[in-house]
Amino acid sequence: MSDLYFLPKEVREGLERARAQRTKRKGRLRVQVGETWLPIVALDATGFEVALADAPRLRGLVEIHDGARLVRTCLIVAMEPTAAGGMRYEFKRATAVRRTPALDYVADRPAPAGHLAAE
Repeated sequence: MSDLYFLPKEVREGLERARAQRTKRKGRLRVQVGETWLPIVALDATGFEVALADAPRLRGLVEIHDGARLVRTCLIVAMEPTAAGGMRYEFKRATAVRRTPALDYVADRPAPAGHLAAE
């Protein structure tokens, strides 16, 4: 917001409110803790941010979803309030969800991509 220092205070506050409403409407990312679902404001490789008004004191294992699809299972170890009015949670471990089951054997050769019939 430092590049908008020349705008009047009311305009800056209005822009902040509009930005907050847009992220609430637009965001599909959410975190599940037990039976509780919280919308995620920001997500990066080291953690995520939840609105301060919604933020409980989270700790332990949580799941991050994109709509109904599970994206990551994470272990949360640290949190701190941010200047933007959110609560920051950091990952100790973040495991991406696999879409295929794990193999319990070693494949000797790659599976064929298709079959060509002899004429």
